[in-house]
Amino acid sequence: MSVTVVGSIALDTVESPSGRNAEGLGGAAVYFALAAAHFTRVHLVGVVGEDFPQEHVRLLESKNIDLTGLEYATGKTFRWTGRYHDDVNERDTLDTQLNVFEQFHPKLPEAARAAEYLFLGNIHPALQREVLEQSHHRFAGLDTMNLWIATTPDDLRQVLRPVDTLIINDAEAKQLTEVNDLRQAARQIQTLGPRLVVIKKGEHGCMLFGAEEQIFAIPALPLETVIDPTGAGDSFAGGFMGYLAKEGNTEFDTLKRAVVYGSALASCTCEAFGPNRLAQVDAAEVEARYQAFRSLTQF
Repeated sequence: MSVTVVGSIALDTVESPSGRNAEGLGGAAVYFALAAAHFTRVHLVGVVGEDFPQEHVRLLESKNIDLTGLEYATGKTFRWTGRYHDDVNERDTLDTQLNVFEQFHPKLPEAARAAEYLFLGNIHPALQREVLEQSHHRFAGLDTMNLWIATTPDDLRQVLRPVDTLIINDAEAKQLTEVNDLRQAARQIQTLGPRLVVIKKGEHGCMLFGAEEQIFAIPALPLETVIDPTGAGDSFAGGFMGYLAKEGNTEFDTLKRAVVYGSALASCTCEAFGPNRLAQVDAAEVEARYQAFRSLTQF
Protein backbone atom coordinates (compact mmCIF):
# COMPACT_ATOMS: atom_id res chain seq x y z
CA MET A 1 0.00 0.00 0.00
CA SER A 2 1.19 3.52 -0.70
CA VAL A 3 1.28 6.69 1.39
CA THR A 4 0.66 10.32 0.43
CA VAL A 5 2.37 13.19 2.22
CA VAL A 6 1.45 16.85 1.88
CA GLY A 7 3.77 19.47 3.33
CA SER A 8 6.70 21.79 2.89
CA ILE A 9 9.63 21.46 0.52
CA ALA A 10 12.43 23.86 1.36
CA LEU A 11 15.97 25.04 0.94
CA ASP A 12 17.44 25.13 4.45
CA THR A 13 20.48 26.88 5.79
CA VAL A 14 21.59 25.29 9.04
CA GLU A 15 24.38 26.17 11.43
CA SER A 16 25.40 23.76 14.17
CA PRO A 17 28.51 23.10 16.26
CA SER A 18 29.55 20.74 13.43
CA GLY A 19 29.53 23.39 10.68
CA ARG A 20 27.18 25.06 8.23
CA ASN A 21 25.03 23.76 5.40
CA ALA A 22 23.82 26.53 3.05
CA GLU A 23 20.54 26.13 1.12
CA GLY A 24 20.46 22.36 1.35
CA LEU A 25 17.43 20.23 0.60
CA GLY A 26 14.87 20.39 3.40
CA GLY A 27 11.21 20.64 4.30
CA ALA A 28 8.97 18.39 6.35
CA ALA A 29 7.51 16.55 3.34
CA VAL A 30 10.99 15.76 2.04
CA TYR A 31 12.18 14.18 5.28
CA PHE A 32 8.92 12.28 5.60
CA ALA A 33 9.05 11.00 2.03
CA LEU A 34 12.67 9.83 2.18
CA ALA A 35 11.97 7.92 5.41
CA ALA A 36 8.68 6.39 4.26
CA ALA A 37 10.21 5.35 0.94
CA HIS A 38 12.29 2.75 2.80
CA PHE A 39 9.05 0.78 3.14
CA THR A 40 6.60 1.74 0.40
CA ARG A 41 5.71 3.95 -2.55
CA VAL A 42 5.32 7.60 -1.55
CA HIS A 43 3.29 10.32 -3.28
CA LEU A 44 4.75 13.72 -2.40
CA VAL A 45 2.52 16.77 -2.78
CA GLY A 46 4.12 20.18 -2.36
CA VAL A 47 5.29 23.32 -4.11
CA VAL A 48 8.68 24.68 -5.16
CA GLY A 49 9.87 27.77 -6.99
CA GLU A 50 11.73 28.23 -10.23
CA ASP A 51 15.03 28.12 -8.32
CA PHE A 52 14.59 24.59 -6.96
CA PRO A 53 17.65 22.54 -8.01
CA GLN A 54 16.96 19.65 -10.37
CA GLU A 55 19.49 17.53 -8.52
CA HIS A 56 17.03 17.41 -5.64
CA VAL A 57 14.25 16.33 -7.98
CA ARG A 58 16.44 13.53 -9.33
CA LEU A 59 17.28 12.37 -5.81
CA LEU A 60 13.64 12.13 -4.79
CA GLU A 61 12.65 10.35 -8.00
CA SER A 62 15.42 7.81 -7.43
CA LYS A 63 13.93 6.83 -4.06
CA ASN A 64 10.54 5.44 -5.14
CA ILE A 65 8.87 8.82 -4.58
CA ASP A 66 6.13 9.90 -7.00
CA LEU A 67 6.44 13.61 -7.81
CA THR A 68 3.30 13.95 -9.91
CA GLY A 69 1.94 16.17 -7.14
CA LEU A 70 4.98 18.46 -7.11
CA GLU A 71 3.87 21.93 -8.21
CA TYR A 72 6.24 24.44 -9.78
CA ALA A 73 5.22 28.03 -9.07
CA THR A 74 6.60 31.35 -10.23
CA GLY A 75 8.90 32.71 -7.55
CA LYS A 76 11.35 31.37 -5.01
CA THR A 77 11.27 28.15 -3.01
CA PHE A 78 10.45 28.28 0.71
CA ARG A 79 13.59 28.97 2.77
CA TRP A 80 14.39 28.45 6.43
CA THR A 81 17.57 29.38 8.33
CA GLY A 82 18.36 28.09 11.81
CA ARG A 83 21.24 27.87 14.26
CA TYR A 84 21.72 25.11 16.83
CA HIS A 85 23.43 25.75 20.16
CA ASP A 86 26.18 23.62 21.69
CA ASP A 87 23.26 21.71 23.17
CA VAL A 88 21.63 20.74 19.89
CA ASN A 89 18.27 20.36 21.60
CA GLU A 90 18.13 24.16 21.47
CA ARG A 91 17.97 26.17 18.27
CA ASP A 92 17.13 29.64 17.03
CA THR A 93 15.20 30.38 13.86
CA LEU A 94 17.12 33.15 12.14
CA ASP A 95 15.00 33.60 9.02
CA THR A 96 11.86 32.23 7.40
CA GLN A 97 10.86 33.09 3.83
CA LEU A 98 7.61 31.39 2.83
CA ASN A 99 7.86 32.53 -0.81
CA VAL A 100 5.75 30.27 -3.07
CA PHE A 101 4.68 28.19 -0.06
CA GLU A 102 2.63 31.14 1.23
CA GLN A 103 0.01 30.76 -1.53
CA PHE A 104 0.11 26.96 -1.69
CA HIS A 105 -3.22 25.13 -1.95
CA PRO A 106 -2.59 21.39 -2.30
CA LYS A 107 -4.06 19.61 -5.29
CA LEU A 108 -3.85 15.83 -5.12
CA PRO A 109 -3.34 13.90 -8.38
CA GLU A 110 -5.36 10.72 -8.75
CA ALA A 111 -2.65 8.39 -7.45
CA ALA A 112 -2.16 10.56 -4.37
CA ARG A 113 -5.93 10.66 -3.77
CA ALA A 114 -6.13 6.88 -3.97
CA ALA A 115 -3.31 6.14 -1.52
CA GLU A 116 -4.55 4.13 1.44
CA TYR A 117 -2.40 6.07 3.93
CA LEU A 118 -2.29 9.86 4.17
CA PHE A 119 -0.08 12.15 6.23
CA LEU A 120 -0.86 15.83 6.66
CA GLY A 121 2.36 17.70 7.30
CA ASN A 122 2.67 20.83 9.36
CA ILE A 123 0.63 23.27 7.30
CA HIS A 124 -2.35 25.49 8.18
CA PRO A 125 -5.24 23.37 9.52
CA ALA A 126 -7.58 24.79 6.89
CA LEU A 127 -5.26 23.43 4.17
CA GLN A 128 -5.05 20.10 5.96
CA ARG A 129 -8.85 19.93 5.83
CA GLU A 130 -8.77 20.66 2.08
CA VAL A 131 -6.46 17.68 1.62
CA LEU A 132 -8.67 15.38 3.71
CA GLU A 133 -11.63 16.25 1.51
CA GLN A 134 -9.70 15.26 -1.63
CA SER A 135 -8.33 11.96 -0.32
CA HIS A 136 -9.78 8.43 -0.38
CA HIS A 137 -7.49 7.22 2.44
CA ARG A 138 -8.28 4.52 4.99
CA PHE A 139 -5.83 5.87 7.63
CA ALA A 140 -4.77 9.48 8.15
CA GLY A 141 -2.03 10.97 10.32
CA LEU A 142 -1.49 14.62 11.14
CA ASP A 143 1.25 16.89 12.45
CA THR A 144 0.81 20.38 13.85
CA MET A 145 2.80 23.01 15.74
CA ASN A 146 2.58 25.60 18.50
CA LEU A 147 1.69 28.38 16.03
CA TRP A 148 -1.51 26.66 14.86
CA ILE A 149 -2.42 25.60 18.39
CA ALA A 150 -2.19 29.24 19.52
CA THR A 151 -3.64 31.05 16.52
CA THR A 152 -6.12 28.67 14.85
CA PRO A 153 -7.51 26.46 17.64
CA ASP A 154 -10.97 26.09 16.09
CA ASP A 155 -9.61 25.09 12.67
CA LEU A 156 -7.23 22.65 14.33
CA ARG A 157 -9.92 20.97 16.38
CA GLN A 158 -12.08 20.64 13.27
CA VAL A 159 -9.36 18.88 11.30
CA LEU A 160 -8.47 16.63 14.23
CA ARG A 161 -11.93 15.05 14.37
CA PRO A 162 -11.61 12.77 11.31
CA VAL A 163 -7.91 11.81 11.56
CA ASP A 164 -6.67 8.53 13.01
CA THR A 165 -3.44 9.63 14.63
CA LEU A 166 -1.79 12.83 15.82
CA ILE A 167 2.01 13.00 15.97
CA ILE A 168 3.30 15.94 18.01
CA ASN A 169 6.00 16.75 20.55
CA ASP A 170 5.55 16.90 24.30
CA ALA A 171 5.44 20.70 24.55
CA GLU A 172 2.73 20.86 21.86
CA ALA A 173 0.67 18.16 23.59
CA LYS A 174 0.74 20.17 26.82
CA GLN A 175 -0.10 23.39 24.99
CA LEU A 176 -3.00 21.82 23.11
CA THR A 177 -4.60 20.31 26.21
CA GLU A 178 -3.31 22.65 28.95
CA VAL A 179 -2.37 19.48 30.85
CA ASN A 180 1.19 18.80 32.03
CA ASP A 181 0.94 15.04 32.46
CA LEU A 182 1.55 13.41 29.07
CA ARG A 183 -0.67 10.42 29.74
CA GLN A 184 -3.57 12.67 30.64
CA ALA A 185 -2.78 14.95 27.70
CA ALA A 186 -2.86 12.02 25.27
CA ARG A 187 -6.21 10.81 26.58
CA GLN A 188 -7.64 14.30 26.26
CA ILE A 189 -6.36 14.56 22.66
CA GLN A 190 -8.15 11.30 21.89
CA THR A 191 -11.46 12.91 22.90
CA LEU A 192 -10.84 15.42 20.09
CA GLY A 193 -10.85 12.68 17.43
CA PRO A 194 -7.56 10.80 16.93
CA ARG A 195 -7.72 7.28 18.35
CA LEU A 196 -3.91 7.10 18.38
CA VAL A 197 -1.52 9.69 19.77
CA VAL A 198 2.26 9.69 19.36
CA ILE A 199 4.13 12.14 21.57
CA LYS A 200 7.75 12.81 20.62
CA LYS A 201 10.15 13.74 23.42
CA GLY A 202 13.33 14.48 21.47
CA GLU A 203 16.41 12.96 23.09
CA HIS A 204 14.09 11.23 25.59
CA GLY A 205 12.33 9.08 23.00
CA CYS A 206 8.60 8.91 22.36
CA MET A 207 5.32 7.47 23.62
CA LEU A 208 2.44 5.80 21.77
CA PHE A 209 -1.08 5.84 23.20
CA GLY A 210 -3.75 3.53 21.84
CA ALA A 211 -7.06 2.36 23.24
CA GLU A 212 -7.62 2.28 27.00
CA GLU A 213 -4.42 1.01 28.65
CA GLN A 214 -2.44 0.51 25.43
CA ILE A 215 0.75 2.48 26.01
CA PHE A 216 4.18 1.94 24.47
CA ALA A 217 7.32 3.96 25.12
CA ILE A 218 10.90 3.78 23.89
CA PRO A 219 14.01 5.88 24.51
CA ALA A 220 15.93 7.63 21.79
CA LEU A 221 18.86 5.70 20.38
CA PRO A 222 22.06 7.12 21.94
CA LEU A 223 24.24 8.69 19.25
CA GLU A 224 27.94 9.50 19.55
CA THR A 225 27.61 12.57 17.35
CA VAL A 226 24.62 14.70 16.40
CA ILE A 227 25.37 16.84 13.35
CA ASP A 228 21.95 18.28 12.52
CA PRO A 229 18.65 17.21 14.13
CA THR A 230 16.56 19.19 11.62
CA GLY A 231 13.83 16.96 10.21
CA ALA A 232 14.25 14.16 12.75
CA GLY A 233 10.61 14.41 13.81
CA ASP A 234 9.44 14.38 10.19
CA SER A 235 11.67 11.38 9.49
CA PHE A 236 10.08 9.62 12.46
CA ALA A 237 6.63 10.28 11.04
CA GLY A 238 7.72 8.99 7.64
CA GLY A 239 9.16 5.80 9.04
CA PHE A 240 6.08 5.30 11.21
CA MET A 241 3.55 5.81 8.43
CA GLY A 242 5.64 4.06 5.79
CA TYR A 243 5.91 0.92 7.90
CA LEU A 244 2.16 0.91 8.58
CA ALA A 245 1.51 1.19 4.84
CA LYS A 246 3.92 -1.67 4.16
CA GLU A 247 2.21 -3.92 6.72
CA GLY A 248 -1.29 -2.84 5.72
CA ASN A 249 -2.72 -2.85 9.23
CA THR A 250 -2.77 -0.76 12.40
CA GLU A 251 -2.88 -3.43 15.08
CA PHE A 252 -1.12 -2.31 18.25
CA ASP A 253 1.86 -4.66 17.79
CA THR A 254 2.33 -3.23 14.28
CA LEU A 255 2.09 0.29 15.67
CA LYS A 256 4.81 -0.48 18.21
CA ARG A 257 7.16 -1.74 15.53
CA ALA A 258 6.34 1.34 13.45
CA VAL A 259 7.41 3.55 16.37
CA VAL A 260 10.75 1.74 16.54
CA TYR A 261 11.38 1.95 12.79
CA GLY A 262 10.43 5.63 12.83
CA SER A 263 12.85 6.24 15.69
CA ALA A 264 15.59 4.34 13.87
CA LEU A 265 15.25 6.54 10.79
CA ALA A 266 15.06 9.70 12.91
CA SER A 267 18.40 8.75 14.49
CA CYS A 268 19.95 8.40 11.02
CA THR A 269 18.76 11.88 10.06
CA CYS A 270 20.68 13.44 12.95
CA GLU A 271 24.02 12.10 11.72
CA ALA A 272 24.45 14.47 8.76
CA PHE A 273 23.29 17.84 7.52
CA GLY A 274 19.87 17.84 5.91
CA PRO A 275 18.49 14.52 4.66
CA ASN A 276 21.87 13.34 3.34
CA ARG A 277 22.26 10.41 5.73
CA LEU A 278 18.59 9.52 5.46
CA ALA A 279 18.91 9.31 1.67
CA GLN A 280 22.00 7.10 1.86
CA VAL A 281 21.08 4.60 4.57
CA ASP A 282 20.13 1.16 3.23
CA ALA A 283 17.71 -1.51 4.44
CA ALA A 284 20.41 -3.45 6.29
CA GLU A 285 21.42 -0.37 8.30
CA VAL A 286 17.81 0.42 9.17
CA GLU A 287 17.29 -3.14 10.34
CA ALA A 288 20.48 -2.96 12.41
CA ARG A 289 19.13 0.14 14.15
CA TYR A 290 15.85 -1.66 14.78
CA GLN A 291 17.75 -4.49 16.43
CA ALA A 292 19.80 -1.97 18.42
CA PHE A 293 16.56 -0.67 19.89
CA ARG A 294 15.56 -4.24 20.74
CA SER A 295 18.84 -4.78 22.60
CA LEU A 296 18.57 -1.40 24.32
CA THR A 297 15.09 -2.05 25.71
CA GLN A 298 15.17 -5.77 26.59
CA PHE A 299 15.87 -6.80 30.16
